[in-house]
Amino acid sequence: MKLSIIKILIICSAVAILPGCAKEPSFNYKDGTVGISKIIFFPSVQIKGDRLIIIDQGTAFADPGVDAKLNGQDVAVTTTGSVDVATPGVYDLLYSASSPEGYSASDWRTVVVMSTAAEIATNDFSGTYLRTGFTTSTWTKTGRGVYAVDNPGGAGVGAGFVVVVVNYDDNKIAIPHQQAFDPSINGLNTISSNSEVYNAGSAPVTYSWALTAGGYGTQSRTFIKQ
Repeated sequence: MKLSIIKILIICSAVAILPGCAKEPSFNYKDGTVGISKIIFFPSVQIKGDRLIIIDQGTAFADPGVDAKLNGQDVAVTTTGSVDVATPGVYDLLYSASSPEGYSASDWRTVVVMSTAAEIATNDFSGTYLRTGFTTSTWTKTGRGVYAVDNPGGAGVGAGFVVVVVNYDDNKIAIPHQQAFDPSINGLNTISSNSEVYNAGSAPVTYSWALTAGGYGTQSRTFIKQ
């Protein structure tokens, strides 16, 4: 009986040891895979230089370009949009790159071409403007045709949200696509304007625009100079 028990213990010990002697799995996977899964790399795109560039009409525009990578290597970039340096206006450029699997990344830049007309230098839209039923927005001229505008939405929570506004031709104005610190969200907000009208020819002086910005409606907003 004791011999049988000893045999059983020996057999059990051997069985217990077997898993420890099993062959270790191989991690020498084929390049680009982990086991049966394919490794996917996502592209990254980051502009070089300034996000908002302002140049005078007729001045050559040298695009600073972007840094685009895929798995640590440079990757081809597609640029959508162009800049006509002969025509005053606001021009958006979109840079994008893709992986072979179709995953993409992008970044953007805005270029403002300023008219060289003398009136752009003499225009002064500085002042306080009231959005009827809401609150005021303040314009401060910082350069030829360039203004720092506080509270562009005329909203009760917009104080301290200061954006760059351009008077790029005649009485034409715009908030170029840009990022600015917005205290109402305690972080960067991306903003631009559309449907802009500045009426300087009769009293009262007014302007209106619609905003594209996080947390703001898309309705037209009208302001009256105080």
